[in-house]
Amino acid sequence: MLFGQEHVERYRETDGEEGHDWNGTTALILTTKGRRSGEARSTPLIYGTSGEDYLVVASKGGAPEHPGWYLNLEADPEVEVQVRGDRFHAHARTATAEEKPELWSIMTASWPAYDEYQTKTEREIPVVVLERV
Repeated sequence: MLFGQEHVERYRETDGEEGHDWNGTTALILTTKGRRSGEARSTPLIYGTSGEDYLVVASKGGAPEHPGWYLNLEADPEVEVQVRGDRFHAHARTATAEEKPELWSIMTASWPAYDEYQTKTEREIPVVVLERV
C-alpha cells in the first residue's frame, strides 16, 4: 500500500492511476507552502466532495496537535490540489461550526475512523474546504 512521499510520487507520475483509489477510499494530493521553510510540501489525503468543493480532514490520527499541512495552510491558505490528472489552485479554509456537522458526515462516510480519531483527542479536528480558484 502506498504511503507518504512514495504515494505522492506514484500519484503524480500516473495522474492518480496509482494512489487515487486507496485502502477502500479515495485520495488527493494537497500541496501547501511550508510556514517556516517556504518550500512546497505535498501530502496524500483522503477526500470527499461537497458541491464543487473538495474536503479533507486534519485528523493526524487523533494526535493532540494539528498536522503540519494544516498549520501550513493556516499560514497561507493558497494551495495546490491534484485529483487524478486534474491539478488546480485552491483556497483552503476551515469549515465553520455551522457547516461542520454535514461535512463531517460526508467524510466519515468515506473513512469511518475519523469518529474514533476525534475520541482520542481533546482538540476539535477540523474539516478543510478546498475551493477551486
